[in-house]
Amino acid sequence: MTVRIEADLLIPGRGEPVVNGVVILEGGAIAFAGEAASAPSTPDATTTHVPVAMPGLWECHAHYIGITNPDLMATVTEPAVRQAARAVGDLHRTLMGGVTSTREVGGHGLDIQPAIAAGEVPGPTVYGAGKILSTTGGHADIHAVPLDVIDALPHLGILCDGVPEVTRAVRTNLRRNAKVIKVCASGGVMSEVDHPIHQQFSHEELVAIVEEAARAERIVAAHCHGKPGIMAALAAGAKTIEHGSYLDEEAADAMIEADAILVPTRFVVDQLLGQADRLPRYAYEKGLMVAEAQANAMKLAIAKGVTIAMGTDIFVSGDMYGQNGYEIKLLQDAGMTALEAIEAATANGPLTLGPQAPQSGQLVEGYDADVIALDFDPLTDASGWGDPDRVTHVWKSGTQVK
Repeated sequence: MTVRIEADLLIPGRGEPVVNGVVILEGGAIAFAGEAASAPSTPDATTTHVPVAMPGLWECHAHYIGITNPDLMATVTEPAVRQAARAVGDLHRTLMGGVTSTREVGGHGLDIQPAIAAGEVPGPTVYGAGKILSTTGGHADIHAVPLDVIDALPHLGILCDGVPEVTRAVRTNLRRNAKVIKVCASGGVMSEVDHPIHQQFSHEELVAIVEEAARAERIVAAHCHGKPGIMAALAAGAKTIEHGSYLDEEAADAMIEADAILVPTRFVVDQLLGQADRLPRYAYEKGLMVAEAQANAMKLAIAKGVTIAMGTDIFVSGDMYGQNGYEIKLLQDAGMTALEAIEAATANGPLTLGPQAPQSGQLVEGYDADVIALDFDPLTDASGWGDPDRVTHVWKSGTQVK
């Protein structure tokens, strides 16, 4: 079926906007995108007129864990199947908020994606990492429970120490068809006893992870708050830095030199610090510790010209899913122009998958037919981002799903 989308304003994802534009979808690909005056005739097409059309959003730091409270202890105390059932709803909300592709860096999404691809449940296309690689006692460990309990969890962390174990951990995720490998190169906020600044994994372990992933044409996404973890991950060859809370000028220069991508995830800090009554005390205190540093690091990275992709780190099941686009406003608040922030949320998204990147995130002939429409002009008004109701239409793989 041919779909014709006529827009007062067409934002291609990368490049200048087009006034009075047209996008034509044929099957699962874009057949034309450009000025209406140059568009081919499509007499048999289903035609829709919208104020603004742009590529579907890319959420580059997602978790579909299905817990209802911001305390990872819930992953131990509830059945994983119940959490996965909630994650299905979260995936649907994500899609309705305009996200048509998501890079999941830990959660149930890798296992749910085949059902999405088969049309059995609605959701964005999930490019999953599988289980997060963590040192024993690291960020993807739950420190208050026995180690054998952590090892049995199907969707959170895989604890590995030393080169042989980290190599096997990568291969275990590749066996599940992971599209990216996620590693905790520093401590974190939601883990109890580790410190966000401290490096996790040795240089030799990180190199082994990156090299094993590269043999299968996968890149490594490195959770890093502290500078030691950032620098260690970059030295080992990791291609995306998640959070980057203590990034400074030296680290920003190193990212540019390495052609690495920052996924700053300001959304989760912005949201969770407003939920002090729900957070474990240690998480709230560590969140306060990193919040100001992360805000400054984000502004510095933008000013220096570090490549940035949009990610939110939403992990609590419910209505936050679907508000993913709010990160675009936060990127603008940190110094990006509207077009730069949109590019971070669209065209830059596939870059976070390296060789696994699909042709997506831009309104370009031959690219995936993922398109959204808005009822506001995001070039002049960022206030609509984060409200799923302002996303009036969603086409995924050429099919209208909203």
